[in-house]
Amino acid sequence: MTQNVLVLGGTRFFGKVLVDKLLEAGHAVTIATRGNTEDPFGDRVERIKVDRTDEAALAAATEDRRFDVVYDNICYTADEARAAIRVFEGKVGHYVLTSSLSVYGTGSADMHEGLLDTAALEVPPSPVGQVSYGEGKAQAEAVFFREAPFPASAARFPIVLGPNDYTKRLHFHVDRIKNGVSFVMPNTEARICFIHEEEAADFLKWLGESGVTGPFNAASAGKPKLRKLLATIDQEAGGAVIVLSEGPDSEASPFGIPDDWAMDTSKAEHAGFVFRKLDDWLPGLIGMIAREEA
Repeated sequence: MTQNVLVLGGTRFFGKVLVDKLLEAGHAVTIATRGNTEDPFGDRVERIKVDRTDEAALAAATEDRRFDVVYDNICYTADEARAAIRVFEGKVGHYVLTSSLSVYGTGSADMHEGLLDTAALEVPPSPVGQVSYGEGKAQAEAVFFREAPFPASAARFPIVLGPNDYTKRLHFHVDRIKNGVSFVMPNTEARICFIHEEEAADFLKWLGESGVTGPFNAASAGKPKLRKLLATIDQEAGGAVIVLSEGPDSEASPFGIPDDWAMDTSKAEHAGFVFRKLDDWLPGLIGMIAREEA
């Protein structure tokens, strides 16, 4: 069924991939961004130039509009979630929030949704003080699940990798190992998980099309120890793996977690989503980066 969808933040990384996939599926897509990044969609999409954090401007830009699904890739706080509820009440059939594995903290390779029931998390009207990225995402989830008058779901993603990753976190490791340069990683025995940008986009699209609600973990199948990841990079890129257990922040690995940080995806699998195997795509992506093709 063709849907009328709005994507908040759809011109970079997996947001861009999501828009492509929605268009391929025949959906009518509107993207709302500040207009700072060019997109490749031409006349295939409608564009709204607006600052996501300006509630009045967002309300004005979507006045008299109705969307079957809103995909929100750029909501980071409870205040932004409440603003979205005020803006989109009566205008949306289903709201899909991009959330994060960071809502759990670290310490397990089997984080599951039941460990953090954000629907039971009370968030004050205006949270006081600065909150971490993970706490901000958890509070945003809580606001949507407790206060929104429309159905909502949240995709809890781990680190997303792919050719369009402007953060270059995997590139950091490939470049260091390829050139035999040391970096700091406190625990190479820690387990980690990832998801490819294509799979992240597929998952968001699935949430919007299936209509399931609540939080869902999403990650490729596989939870390698960091030492195995480094060995794979060494195999694909060559060079030397030189890991320091401590050192300055400037030399710290973006994957330098102190303990296991991975999750269980059985809830999404039981709901019908099939995840890719990490080993089916990660070595190839590493090779692309090593050859400077990504």
